[in-house]
Amino acid sequence: MIWTAVFSAFWLGIVTAISPCPLATNIAAISFIGRKAGQKNTVIASGLLYALGRTMAYVILGGIITAGVLSSAESSRFLQRYMNEALGPILIILGLVLLGWVGSGASIQLGAAKLQERAKAGGIIWAVPIGALFALSFCPVSAGLFFGGLLPLALKHNSAFVLPVVYGIGTSLPVVAFAFIMAFASNYVGRVFNKLTQIELWVRYLAGAAFILVGVYYCLTRIYGLHMF
Repeated sequence: MIWTAVFSAFWLGIVTAISPCPLATNIAAISFIGRKAGQKNTVIASGLLYALGRTMAYVILGGIITAGVLSSAESSRFLQRYMNEALGPILIILGLVLLGWVGSGASIQLGAAKLQERAKAGGIIWAVPIGALFALSFCPVSAGLFFGGLLPLALKHNSAFVLPVVYGIGTSLPVVAFAFIMAFASNYVGRVFNKLTQIELWVRYLAGAAFILVGVYYCLTRIYGLHMF
């Protein structure tokens, strides 16, 4: 069961990474990392440090929330009793967010753009705070995936560290992949990026539809007690 949760957290991270708002921040990160495209080691190190910063932000935020909730015996008992019932409606709402039927284009930027401008003249270590701030620059889709998708999963499995780490790795995977592409096959960057932007919409719609279907299933089986199979 824990491996299913790990895969789910990783998939949530991938969907987050290629959703419109996080995709825009990842593109900005790629432009920062690619400013020294001729230096392979620098590009790869920048990509990995960006992933580290992004993952650390999710781990700290997710760990504080999940550990804080789980440390309360009353909250823990409440979650054990009602999490399965709540998961269905949460997944349905999350699916509606992914389909664009709920939420708007608003986002929280936390000054990440200004930091990126300052970092352009600095060393690769700037990739860490950029990754952290980009991770915390929530928009409706990324907020829904993190707070509505990952955190309930982490709470259900008492995982304040592992699942946020896996989610963070998933969100930064495209940037790390592009770092390696820029380091070893820079001619293919534009081609790969075009493919990524083309499949983003389909992946998001398929994920949204899947979340809604699974949410309906949870509602019918956990709330109404129907036996589907």
